[in-house]
Amino acid sequence: MTDTVRDLTPFFAPRSVAIVGAGERATSSGGAIMQMLRLAGYGGRVVPVNPKGGEIFGYQAVTSIAAIDPPVDLAVIVIRPDAILEAAREAADRGIRNLLILPGGFAEAGPTGVARNEALLKLAAERGLTIAGPNCAGIVHLDPAWRFAATFLRDLPPGAAPGATNGLAFISQSGALAEEFIDKANARGLPLMSVVSVGNAIHLGVEDHLAWLGARPEIGAALLYIESIDDHERFRRIAREISATKPVIALFGGRTEIGARAAAAHTGAVANDDEAIDAFCASCGIVRVESLRRLLIAAKAFGRFPQGLGPRALVLSNSGGPGVLCADRAALEGLELEALPPAMAAVLRQQLPPEASVANPIDLLADAREDRFGMALEAAITHAAGDYDMVLMIHVVPFMVDADPVIARLAELAATARVPMLHCMMGTLPGKLSWFSTMERAGVPMFNDIEEMAEAAGLLARYPKLRESVFRDTVPATAFRDRRFPQT
Repeated sequence: MTDTVRDLTPFFAPRSVAIVGAGERATSSGGAIMQMLRLAGYGGRVVPVNPKGGEIFGYQAVTSIAAIDPPVDLAVIVIRPDAILEAAREAADRGIRNLLILPGGFAEAGPTGVARNEALLKLAAERGLTIAGPNCAGIVHLDPAWRFAATFLRDLPPGAAPGATNGLAFISQSGALAEEFIDKANARGLPLMSVVSVGNAIHLGVEDHLAWLGARPEIGAALLYIESIDDHERFRRIAREISATKPVIALFGGRTEIGARAAAAHTGAVANDDEAIDAFCASCGIVRVESLRRLLIAAKAFGRFPQGLGPRALVLSNSGGPGVLCADRAALEGLELEALPPAMAAVLRQQLPPEASVANPIDLLADAREDRFGMALEAAITHAAGDYDMVLMIHVVPFMVDADPVIARLAELAATARVPMLHCMMGTLPGKLSWFSTMERAGVPMFNDIEEMAEAAGLLARYPKLRESVFRDTVPATAFRDRRFPQT
């Protein structure tokens, strides 16, 4: 990258780590950190630091930072705030230059905290320290090659498969939202690999973490929650560099007068209105979303199609009303629902019942079984793969139709299709877990809300369009081509 970027390997993939304030009590910060290291399967050297010594989670503890031998790549500090400055000084004396400080009690904590913060900054400058935090919930990076988690968040994200390039990173100025994102990622099967709680960002801001994570080949998309940015120009340079090759999706807090007051109290944010945030995101190449719900939808979408998709959509449904609502939302999201190509329309008219709708959206009628669904999807794959960038499928399951064979047929076709697909199942779904799992294994993101599916499709279409408009003169045209689904 052209901007000055810190090497954050010691914070995301340290080969050795000390936990200052380690313990085994589950309700203590030190105990939580030790437990999460173990749950993550961290394979490096772990040195618990506790004045009592002994064994902690199977590791032999040392009684002081000075006793750490040899020095570690990273010291994670989870002791009371008034003792942190001395711990940082001891770490510097021992040759430890990277500190992750989780407790608060600094710039956010009144005059005493401000003074403590200034003293920490002075020490860091004098001794060459790099500090993440303080006042944060930690860092998680579940690269299959080297898993690491130094956090007291309650759970770990799912991670991504070995060798995958669609891992998601979430960088947040709120620890609570980091925990919520992990919870939803586990519930929805999102390939969330990295989670960063930025905290006070005494040295490392959102843009520093974005620069390091964005350069990782295992990360396919970065998602941000932001309330304040200290250096707008540096942030813009880094965001543009990353978003030229992979999507960056951001939710900005404090876009209303009341929200801005809350953000100022939380992070010291300067108020901005929607128009200013829109303009800033556009200049950065960032896809902006306006709610946590939309950020999670984006995670679902880009976790499967990290390069985004084109805007041309075919809606394939077995119910008229949901098809209409999907079409409405798709149009509002900027998708293009063009007429069916003649060859495909001819096949459908020949093989569908007269009452079916041969248009876009297609209505196969509620009693459609695997033969009708399969025929229609095959027709789209055979005759319309070059006319549409995606197929949005809607599947209502009436009482008289067995959905198992329908799902089996759709999954079989989807696994080798040249056109990307998203699928929504509606109504009472007794086999939901099995049906969703079958389709997801075939590479099809699953939804039970048609409007969310259309929103996901719209977000996927925004990224290539934004990237092309922002980087037209600086990025080769081949960079805009979706690698998973070659253009025909």
